[in-house]
Amino acid sequence: MDRIFIRGLEIETVIGIFDWERRIRQRVRLDLEMAADVASAAASDSIDDALDYKALSKRLIAFVGESEFLLVETLAEQVAAIVRSEFAVPWVRLSVSKPGALRGAEDVGVVIERGQRLEAL
Repeated sequence: MDRIFIRGLEIETVIGIFDWERRIRQRVRLDLEMAADVASAAASDSIDDALDYKALSKRLIAFVGESEFLLVETLAEQVAAIVRSEFAVPWVRLSVSKPGALRGAEDVGVVIERGQRLEAL
């Protein structure tokens, strides 16, 4: 199985547990790696046979931008569910981070994998 990736998708959203975080929009960063069979799309040269990563990105930008989760963990689970169910992705590795959320650190976040492990596909 091949992999398609999206790196550094930055979206403004309301996220956090503190009162001040509930009143502002903060930047989150998504990095996705998804299992896909690119051979069909390569053979046909048709978007109909490919994972439409532009449509996927637009869907995630809309969802995350409108969300108001307390935890990065919850956001990650919901994003992974959208990717798998709406875009028929059998496996996804997703990193969600909040740049600047922790003083002294460049970034903090979670990495999750959902679906069948790539080796099993």
